[in-house]
Amino acid sequence: MPELPKSFIPTLLIAIVTAIFMTPLLWLLVSAFRPEQDILGHLFPLTWEIIVPRRITTENFALLIENGFGRAVFNSVFVAFGTVFIGLLVNSMAAFALSAIDFPGRGIVFAVVVVTFLIPFEAIAIPLAGTVRALGLDNSYSALMGPGVANGFAIFMLRQFFLNVPKELSEAARIDGVSLFQIYWRIYLPLSKAPMVGAGIIIFLFQWQAYMWPLLVTNTRDYEVAPVALAKLIGQFDFDLGQMLAGAVLLALIPALVVLPLQRHFTQSIAGTGVK
Repeated sequence: MPELPKSFIPTLLIAIVTAIFMTPLLWLLVSAFRPEQDILGHLFPLTWEIIVPRRITTENFALLIENGFGRAVFNSVFVAFGTVFIGLLVNSMAAFALSAIDFPGRGIVFAVVVVTFLIPFEAIAIPLAGTVRALGLDNSYSALMGPGVANGFAIFMLRQFFLNVPKELSEAARIDGVSLFQIYWRIYLPLSKAPMVGAGIIIFLFQWQAYMWPLLVTNTRDYEVAPVALAKLIGQFDFDLGQMLAGAVLLALIPALVVLPLQRHFTQSIAGTGVK
């Protein structure tokens, strides 16, 4: 009998544990395409039909769209990508100022930035929402995007990368008469592809999973985001399990399509900034 490689048993254990943890996710995906009456019909006793459906339908997704869930998904996508676009510009400029410009109190400002991402957002959400309503900005995309634009962790990560950019590059540019903004735009940004992708992923996920903040600053369906719309599918006395699972699949699929192709850049950004 041939001797098994030393890595066989650890690999087998990893495969078994992975299968165990993946089974609920696979059930979620399969159940989203089942008729509602079939979803809970094969949980006990356990059979292969739990992950191999007898009937497949897209009715759950069709009902979601008919009930206005498509608008909520659009709002979430628009808010998330809009926040990423504006946030990367704001956070990268802040990181550039904190790393390449020597001004009085720079250390204090950086310490304040670090403290901001250590404070739970829930601790400041209610007074912040009151300020938004006082300014008349509630029920708007700007209210939904606002708190996610300035991200303390993204600033921290970009600053750590910018500190590793040789100062000789900016000093040579200044001698040639290049402005600070041009140094930031033409030197620092082209060198920071990986950390910018990492910061963008952080901002995107923060906005995509936001639930409490949209509840505080919106009260109309025109600006309702997908997590809020999904929670509202649960009525006081009944709920449509098929639609809920279909909505959960959509909310998991969209960030997966965004994050998975960029995970290599995210890993490089973490390694390049020295964040453990």
